[in-house]
This record gives sequence, C-alpha cells and structure tokens, in this order.
Amino acid sequence: MLKAIRNIPWNIVGYVCLGLVALAGVGMLMSLVKKKDVTQACVSMKVMIQGKEAFIDQHDISDLVKAKFGRVVGKPLKDIPIDKIEKALLELPYVAAAEIYADMDGVLQVSVQQREVILRVINKVGQEYYIDTKGAKVPVTLKYVPHVLIANGNIAEGYQNALDTVQTKLVKDLMKIVEHVKGDPLWSNQIVQLYVNSNRDIEIVPRVGSQELILGNADKLGEKLERLVVFYKNILPKVGTEAYQKVNVKYDDQIICERKEGWLLDSLQMNMKMN
Repeated sequence: MLKAIRNIPWNIVGYVCLGLVALAGVGMLMSLVKKKDVTQACVSMKVMIQGKEAFIDQHDISDLVKAKFGRVVGKPLKDIPIDKIEKALLELPYVAAAEIYADMDGVLQVSVQQREVILRVINKVGQEYYIDTKGAKVPVTLKYVPHVLIANGNIAEGYQNALDTVQTKLVKDLMKIVEHVKGDPLWSNQIVQLYVNSNRDIEIVPRVGSQELILGNADKLGEKLERLVVFYKNILPKVGTEAYQKVNVKYDDQIICERKEGWLLDSLQMNMKMN
C-alpha cells in the first residue's frame, strides 16, 4: 500500500489540482462579471467625434440620444438599446460610421466617424450640396463650412434626399478632377473653383491669371493638365498674363489660345505631342 502511494506521480496530481482550482476561480470571476454587467448602471457617456470635418460635435450626439432614448446615465446597461442608438446615429447625413459599447467601469463609449466631403456643388437653379468621398450627397449646413472646392454654372443635377449618390457624368467628372489634384502642390493651390459653361465644358478658375482654362471633361485629365503646365511655362512668359482670354486644352494634343480682343493666335493653335 505504501509502495503504491510512493509510486503516485504527485507532481502531476499537483498540477491537475492547481488547474482545477484555476478553472473554478475563472468560472467564479466570470459569473461575478456577468452579474455585474446585468446589474451595473451607466455611470457616464463619453462621446468621441472622429474625422477632419466639424459638421457635428459631442453636444449634437448627446442631445440626439437624450431626445430619442431618454437619459442613459443611471440606467442599467442591459436596458440601454445600443443597437437602436447606433442605427439612429447612422441616419444622420454627416455620420459615416458609429460604434457604441460599455466598458468595465460602466462608461458608455460612443464613437462617431464623420463623412469627409470633397466638393460643394451649386447647380444652375441655386441648389447647394456637398459630395463626400463615396459620391454621396450631403446637405449644406450654416453651422460649419468646410474648406473644399466649389463647382457652379450649368450643372443640372440637383439635391433631393440626403446621401443620394451622384448620377450624372458631369458631376462625376467634377469629382474626378478634385480627387486628381488633391495633394498636387501646383494645382491644389492654383485651382480655386470649377465652372461649367454654357457648352457644358468644365473650366478651371485659377488663383493666378484671368484666363478661362477649359478642360472640357475629365477624360485624359493628366494630359490636359500637362498641357496647361506647358502654357504656363513656355507660352505665358512670352506673351504676358493679359494676352489671352481663353486657353482650351479639351482637344487631344492641342493648346488653343484665344486673344481677349478677337480670335485665335494661329501660331499657338499647335499640336503638342506629349511624351
């Protein structure tokens, strides 16, 4: 009997016992945490607004939650309709994403990601709206005016409902131009506005110079902008800033310049073979 007892691997038995005790401890801890989650009240609500825009702030979110769901502070966490609050936040036209959760201390964490707009459109009847990076229409608000390019003129596409997507090729082309020049050290500074003329051609309104810079559309945009660079570097220094009223690069491999007092200067209606 004593020999059998001596042959028992007590070290293994000890490890097994410790494991059982640890499992029991974890089970008790989990049950206590679960019980706490069921009974714990919300002690506060913390709102975090992410994104570079400022369409909404913490007070807007707090006011919306209170108006639609009542006061959440002091309410048991299990009674707070987190999914419904998230859905209500996503219905705001300025919100791209929302996440809500309660931490171990009973704080309701509300994280909101704002939409990023890239263009403000003023159509031909005066309707205004923003367009975000996904091509969704965002309403204009007096509370905040983002620093983005404005496109106006002969633009037919209007605004009906928040977050409707852009439909026409013209407005999609305006978006392409904005995305193309974003971050470009020359054009992001030189372009102050986009204008659609009576021929439905897109024009650049430049910061420096008074010429009408006609792109036409966003097809082969990189080549068109390269030809405008040729105009600025090779032509403008020779004739002066006031020589031309229009500079047209809408046609392949051409820079067409129109004098202010009349028609074209033929010598500048040249083929530009771009490498």
